[in-house]
Amino acid sequence: MSNPSTILIIEDEKDIAQLISYNLEQEGFRAKVAAEGQEGFEKALAELPDFIVLDLMLPKLGGLEVCRKLKSHPKAKHIPILILTAKGEEIDRVVGFEVGADDYMVKPFSPRELVLRIKAILKRSGHDAAVSETAAPLQRGSIELDPVQHRVWIDKKEALLTATEFKLLEYLLKSHGRVLTRDLLLDKVWGYDVAVTTRTVDTHIKRLREKLGKAGNTIETVRGVGYRLKE
Repeated sequence: MSNPSTILIIEDEKDIAQLISYNLEQEGFRAKVAAEGQEGFEKALAELPDFIVLDLMLPKLGGLEVCRKLKSHPKAKHIPILILTAKGEEIDRVVGFEVGADDYMVKPFSPRELVLRIKAILKRSGHDAAVSETAAPLQRGSIELDPVQHRVWIDKKEALLTATEFKLLEYLLKSHGRVLTRDLLLDKVWGYDVAVTTRTVDTHIKRLREKLGKAGNTIETVRGVGYRLKE
């Protein structure tokens, strides 16, 4: 890579952190490590990495809280976060996505799959940024979305969305009221074969509705099929 992306690994197990760092550096990335939650949070804000790999069970500040704080911070909310943890129950995945994670992997893991997922998310983000430079603003009712500034307003008041929530809303706005299946949303919004169920979509829709307030009621559930934005 001529201009390598920086990946911050927030992981307290030294062997795992070294394994991830080695595999990332072999692929041309620049890897940095933080062994504690609070340290990782502060390093993320200070250095603004291109991507974060985050463990959940961390000393001083848990991974969920790190993710929640980063995704609600104006400087860091657009940084993709992949949670890498031994906690593999569906409820753990759902909670991870609810606090803003872009992806979720369970230990033990394949370093090759981890690198492929990171590349896929970064590629998607880069493509979206390039397209957004020439994209026109979108509006439906009280919802205004500016792809260039990557900002959303509800009744002229800004709503802070994660990168995934932003893309999900953008795709719904572009759908012009068409019904979008969960599988289609997984493909178009996440952009790769995620190892999770379509519950992922439901979780993100729930969070998006909450952040949109009353305007969230315009996202209609089509039972047994998926979602659409009401005309």
